[in-house]
Amino acid sequence: MFDAIVIGAGHNGLTAAGYLAAGGQKVLVLEKREVVGGCAVTEEFHPGFRNSVAAYTVSLLNPKVIHDLDLARHGLQVVERRMSNFLPLPDGRAWEIGPGRTEASGAELSTRGAAQRAADGDRLEQMADVLRAVVLETPPNVTTGRGLIETIGQLFSAGRLANRIRKLDLEGQRDLLEIFTRSAGDFLDQWFESDPIKAIYGFDGIVGNFASPYAAGSAYVLLHHCFGEVNGKRGVWGHAIGGMGAITQAMAASARARGVEIRTDCGVVEILVEKGRAVGVVTQAGETIRAKCVVSNLHPKLTFERLLDPALLPADFAARIASWRSGSGTFRMNVALSELPSFTCRPGREVADHHTAGVVIAPSLRYMEEAWMDARRDGWAKAPIVEMLIPSTLDPSLAPKGAHVASLFCQQVAPELPDGRSWDAVREEVADLMIATVDAQAPGFAASVVGRQIHSPLDLERKFGLIGGDIFHGSLGLDQMFSARPVMGHADYRAPIAGLYMCGSGTHPGGGVTGAPGHNAAREILADAKGRRTA
Repeated sequence: MFDAIVIGAGHNGLTAAGYLAAGGQKVLVLEKREVVGGCAVTEEFHPGFRNSVAAYTVSLLNPKVIHDLDLARHGLQVVERRMSNFLPLPDGRAWEIGPGRTEASGAELSTRGAAQRAADGDRLEQMADVLRAVVLETPPNVTTGRGLIETIGQLFSAGRLANRIRKLDLEGQRDLLEIFTRSAGDFLDQWFESDPIKAIYGFDGIVGNFASPYAAGSAYVLLHHCFGEVNGKRGVWGHAIGGMGAITQAMAASARARGVEIRTDCGVVEILVEKGRAVGVVTQAGETIRAKCVVSNLHPKLTFERLLDPALLPADFAARIASWRSGSGTFRMNVALSELPSFTCRPGREVADHHTAGVVIAPSLRYMEEAWMDARRDGWAKAPIVEMLIPSTLDPSLAPKGAHVASLFCQQVAPELPDGRSWDAVREEVADLMIATVDAQAPGFAASVVGRQIHSPLDLERKFGLIGGDIFHGSLGLDQMFSARPVMGHADYRAPIAGLYMCGSGTHPGGGVTGAPGHNAAREILADAKGRRTA
């Protein structure tokens, strides 16, 4: 018998498995697909061209997870972008983000003084520090009613968070309140006067978020994308050599080195529950495998609505899961390129720093809002939001010599199309639009595309279990984060069935390739196994 069965070999499932094995547990990981990695995988999508398929960039992967799982020894190498972000503008100018660049671009595009712009950046970084401090903590469950000792421990955890907030000055506390409750648009309108500056930060507020930049709570999504680091440098973005699959391959190697058994092509169809406790699983092949506990890395709806009899769940919990908001408006593409794009604002096809950046096509908050309104009404934006990365500029192994691959992360598209239309019927048409959107900024781009891979929201759901194409396993709203993720009273990674745990992005701190949910869940599972609980 196994101590733990982990359902899903995505990065959080592999992270949890690695930590559990390090804690002395006998662990089995079951993966439905033929390859480990979940959304963090690398595939050849056109002869000679490979790229990350869903997740596409590195920044949020927690440094403690990298260290504890010894990922570098197992093959992980992350290189930094030479420029963080690049925003081409319709007037021929461009906004550059990155060390040594942000201030120069800000001076060109903003009337605010250098000192004020620097102070604004420091304020954002201060708030990001609060998030960094809590991502590896278990949210307090003060309403669980598990007894006095547990409640005191949970209150202590809440107190630690409160102490971190109290260390902020009054202005910082006000900023933090606003970031959790206000829209990204309102927040940025208050801080900045330049449309391009607001746009480059506002983009982080709608990534994976099917909402207007003026939707309440979208400011937190902005900050969620600001707390990362690469190679010890905060706020930096990077690329995993070999693509995002290199991260999960290293995680799998680390787990196997610790004795974890991983089976692919082995989907789970049922979580076994006996006498109110999870005791194992049934696979697609009809095999029953038993364990002392079951750990799900799946989307909450998949775990609780497809693998369990609803009658086993408390009615209020089941109702909350049924109303869990999921759908991120993402259209994900890879393209094989015969040559690098030459941008109108930065001509040239030789590799330059901006070719290594996240190229964001969305010049203003108004542009983003109109994209969302179009998608709500028509199914997709007439003028979509596109972020393009060209990872082959940092990693030549991804493409033949002289050629390149590009990731296109495209928004806004409706998770479900109006009028009962299927994404299968329009995916090629929408893909053409996304390529045309890049071509408008880099003439000749469309002609350089020699192959492409398309994932509509429906494709993302079918292939990766992302309900509604939601890259976060559920919207990052105030009602679905921290102690309410996925349901108030169960934010400590423990499901309402004994022996069943959650370790996916539908738990704190949410989506992105962080490893944090897997790390945190494993800590709680090991505490239970040792007969002690942690807050």
